[in-house]
Amino acid sequence: MTATDRSIELVTTAAQAAADKLAHDIVAYDVSDVLSITDAFLLASAPNDRQVKSIVDEIEERLSKELGAKPVRREGDREARWVLLDYVDIVVHVQHSEERVFYALERLWKDCPELDLPEDAKATRGKAAEHARLREAEEATGPGGEWR
Repeated sequence: MTATDRSIELVTTAAQAAADKLAHDIVAYDVSDVLSITDAFLLASAPNDRQVKSIVDEIEERLSKELGAKPVRREGDREARWVLLDYVDIVVHVQHSEERVFYALERLWKDCPELDLPEDAKATRGKAAEHARLREAEEATGPGGEWR
């Protein structure tokens, strides 16, 4: 079994919404062969809690306006470290970058086929690592760019 056309439409729209809000490392997996509860997982991350919330809100708004889809469940919103949006056909995981590294959901689903995403979403691959390098460089230098 493969993900339905509806699931792919939801994933594509959600991935574009996440990319528009500058999410990092957006990836989607077709989990329909290994799970009976959903067709696809969409994973995205952000470097801070505020951005996690912004990404989640944009995904939810876009799916509602463009496709008439509303999540049956939304979890993790209060802490904004790992927010899950369950649309039955797909499940969206938006994680803080630290949670993304710690839980490494990609390892769990690496044997499942990746779904094709919009170019903007594909372009986010590696952004978390790039952001971490820039942050480390900023912490190693003073305000004027001088090494501490």
